[in-house]
Amino acid sequence: MEAPRNRYAVIPVTGEVIIKEPWMSSCALLVFPGGADLGYCRTLNGEGNRRISRYVYNGGAYLGFCAGGYYGSSKCEFEVDDPKLGVVGERELGFFPGVCRGLAFEGFVYHSEAGARAADVKIHKAAFDGAKEQLPDSFKSYYNGGGVFVDAKSFQDRGVEILASYTEDLHVDSGDSKAAVVYRKIGQGHAILTGPHPEFAAANLAKPTNNPDYLSIIEAIAATDSTRMNFMRLILSKAELRVNADEQAVPSLSRLHLSSHKPAGVADLAASWSEIFTVVDEEEYIVDANDVFHLKKDTSAWSVQGLARAVSDVSIEILPKALGGKDDKNKPDAVRQNIPEPDDAKKPKTKEEQVRERIAYTASATPEKDLDYDKIVKRIVPHEEELPNKRETPYFDHEAYYANLTHHHQKAQNHSPAFGTYLLYGEVVTSTNTLLEKNPSLLRNLPTGFTATARTQVAGRGRGSNVWIAPPGALMFSTIVHHSFTLTQSAPIIFLQYIAALAVVEGIKSYAPGYEKVSVKLKWPNDIYAQIPGSPTNPLVKVCGILVNSSYSGTDYSLTVGIGLNLDNPLPTISLNSLLSALNLKPMTNEKLLASILASFENLYTTFCRGGWSTQLEEIYYENWLHSGQIVELENHGGVKARVKGITRDWGLLLAEELGEGEKPTGKIVSLQSDSNRFDFFKGLISRKV
Repeated sequence: MEAPRNRYAVIPVTGEVIIKEPWMSSCALLVFPGGADLGYCRTLNGEGNRRISRYVYNGGAYLGFCAGGYYGSSKCEFEVDDPKLGVVGERELGFFPGVCRGLAFEGFVYHSEAGARAADVKIHKAAFDGAKEQLPDSFKSYYNGGGVFVDAKSFQDRGVEILASYTEDLHVDSGDSKAAVVYRKIGQGHAILTGPHPEFAAANLAKPTNNPDYLSIIEAIAATDSTRMNFMRLILSKAELRVNADEQAVPSLSRLHLSSHKPAGVADLAASWSEIFTVVDEEEYIVDANDVFHLKKDTSAWSVQGLARAVSDVSIEILPKALGGKDDKNKPDAVRQNIPEPDDAKKPKTKEEQVRERIAYTASATPEKDLDYDKIVKRIVPHEEELPNKRETPYFDHEAYYANLTHHHQKAQNHSPAFGTYLLYGEVVTSTNTLLEKNPSLLRNLPTGFTATARTQVAGRGRGSNVWIAPPGALMFSTIVHHSFTLTQSAPIIFLQYIAALAVVEGIKSYAPGYEKVSVKLKWPNDIYAQIPGSPTNPLVKVCGILVNSSYSGTDYSLTVGIGLNLDNPLPTISLNSLLSALNLKPMTNEKLLASILASFENLYTTFCRGGWSTQLEEIYYENWLHSGQIVELENHGGVKARVKGITRDWGLLLAEELGEGEKPTGKIVSLQSDSNRFDFFKGLISRKV
């Protein structure tokens, strides 16, 4: 049996997140990329750096590439004699206790590849426990503006280890060594700083450039790519991350299978999209704000005729980039010399032109490239006669899903059910929320209850700008709700996040007899936590998050309710199924749990539309939430203590009663909006979002 793969969620963060959010307890590695470290200083000096230092000291890991290497040192010296480029100054983190000095190699120009090179980097194998003897001694690494860690050997008594060094002559004095990559143990944690960019693969460097040697640089880096990859594995292992021994390709987007509990309904739904179709070469496409969808009824690949036409129409613009970034000498001088083209050349592309461009991009896309997934055509396969079979969707049993959906709708007494009766499923998608919410033409033509689900997301979305790869093991889905404007006075849309969260809890508990024992609770406003059974401290772990996006179309609000639930994820993630064995319960399946949640969602939403946030719903919510009587600190009200009282029935505001000396109520009630405040349950802290 194959051992479970190690997976980490990759989440871009901003400086505000580092300063304000409670990221430290769940972060395995904090990565600072290249660029310019002065921007890091302006944003993070003070509180941000204090939090980073505390995180690393308590067992976290910091990895700084290029600018991140300068930033993680005690002092940055960058082109000190250049009045325009020169940057000199102390740095607060000080993970490397000396100077990071650059340029290691001359010629750097901001926002340019003019100074790029394939730097020869020697691996210090003795610094790694897992370095194999057959591993080559050196490799070529992309370099563009990085530094060297001065006198690194002299800091050995302070825990500094040299992981790799430059082998060529340097532009600056490096002291007793030519340290290109250094490591230091910081408290319980780890810091790794680099001058070059060993994380850059040659396949992602093929772009136009003003460096005539750039193609040879790419070829040199590609020639030692396997050694580069092994070096990256070694440094990640040095930071005590669990690293897969085998290389895994970036997953390719899969087909989207459109089905219904009554297959004939698929034809009716597809027919209702006729007004938004763009027909190209007798094929039907939907050109939307974010994506282009291709409605394809057969299972053949892109037609040779259609692909040939598309490529011929866009080859002048696309192919030079795909072939390594060299200018086509046959192109007009206005293009080759970057002279502005006539105004008519800048006119918006027609929908047909957009389709052909996307087809050509899709045809040239390979896993080795740094792909723009939004540009890839999304192929929808409508199943009008029968459900998708196991061969088409090996990881999702449509028959089991629809059988369970019928059962749970009947159990919930949902008459004429809608939620989940149309399903869009993909093995690998960008994001179920993005596919629905970011494409308004499609969104407006989808019925309430339409649901998209996936096994893997390569651009999953969270609050703010968070984007990450969501690997298999999670139950991920998004459901459409068109909420009439006339209902908003009696049933405000703010409550949809509470309804969705409650649906997850009820869906888990009503999964089957015995599952009501699963202790899952609501954290305001819309996270789901589970209590680990059998533990003396009965700790809580987050198992589900909810994101609701809305838009207004004149008569109703279109809401996309995105739900991500840790169902069967491998360790270190705590998932629902990992908790069930202690309760003598069988693992849940995606198909049955999705059906149970959607049936609960429809039942609760119907009740909400009839009577708003009624006493009935309020009581169910409070039975399942974590906060009854909890004493919290209100950061934006002078740090006063308050006791949570509940949420208001009109606008869903959190109510907290201020406490004075001896935790006696002062009579003052504070109301807090979910969109403006965050609740750190474990610290009992409510703070303003930024």
